[in-house]
Amino acid sequence: MRGQNDGRIIMKQSEINPFPYSDSNKRYYTYDYYMKKKYGGKCAKIPLDAGFSCPNIDGKCGYGGCIYCSGRGSGDFAESPSLSITEQYNRTREKLSSKWATERCIAYFQAHTNTYAPLSILKEKFEEAASLPGVVGISIATRADCLPDDVIAYLDELSGKIDLTVELGLQTVHDETAKFINRGHSFSDFGDGYYRLREGAPKVETCIHLIFGLPGETKEMMLQSVKKVAELHPNQVKIHLLHIIEGTKLAEIYKNGQYIPMERQDYIDTVCEALTLLPKDTVIGRLTGDGMASSLLAPDWSRKKVTVLNDIDRKMFENNLWQGKMFQKSIK
Repeated sequence: MRGQNDGRIIMKQSEINPFPYSDSNKRYYTYDYYMKKKYGGKCAKIPLDAGFSCPNIDGKCGYGGCIYCSGRGSGDFAESPSLSITEQYNRTREKLSSKWATERCIAYFQAHTNTYAPLSILKEKFEEAASLPGVVGISIATRADCLPDDVIAYLDELSGKIDLTVELGLQTVHDETAKFINRGHSFSDFGDGYYRLREGAPKVETCIHLIFGLPGETKEMMLQSVKKVAELHPNQVKIHLLHIIEGTKLAEIYKNGQYIPMERQDYIDTVCEALTLLPKDTVIGRLTGDGMASSLLAPDWSRKKVTVLNDIDRKMFENNLWQGKMFQKSIK
């Protein structure tokens, strides 16, 4: 719609949006837009906890897990792993029914490392999820160093039966940061797993996770991570703000005055610049993260997620930015 002011025609932001993969004022490729184009409408993402661990928890490459992870391993919004996949799915779907008026769902194996188990168990869990009513796709959160050849072969097989996304927690390309946060593998290790997955299971969509605000990282370091990820050209990217959750190692560091969370405007500025560096056809799975409200210590401004997203949109518009605007210039 257009308005009129003193004889001048005023156009809505969506009408002058230069970004091609959008039907709104969003100047980046939102997951919501992608779902609507792919499935004809919204999809609810149902978090699941299959009861797996991580190699940096059980001693294979470390103990304690990443310093920012809660005991649920990013699965705080999922039902108890003591319940079956079907029971978890049904309970969460019922809870979300008032928010998401859709029958289409993505079964999201979110907690811990979801390829870190014997293949027989992985098959049991994933195929149970694939059979559930309303499930149009499966998303599996894991690590690039937990993709043995037999698992990749199975993911390739599974992707021929149902839409499949594998989400890989990179967080940063800087090995010194990775060591500090106890990730347990190098960027080189990540690249090895990523390329083997792309080659061995070409139908599988990839999603790479990045975290902004990691201890010791400057804006330039965060954007270096974005540029390296842009070179990998994944199907999707998720950008998270580092949250400080009670009970984590990071919480101890924060309470001791050894870590200062990222400021709100700094985060917005960094996200906007990051979007310009990513390929325009890479879906943006998220631009913030969600911490449990009851256990979130900081940053407090992150509780108002919608206002942060609105200010990202505003800055992109006011500075005539859009996803991919600088992509060709940043990649050699």
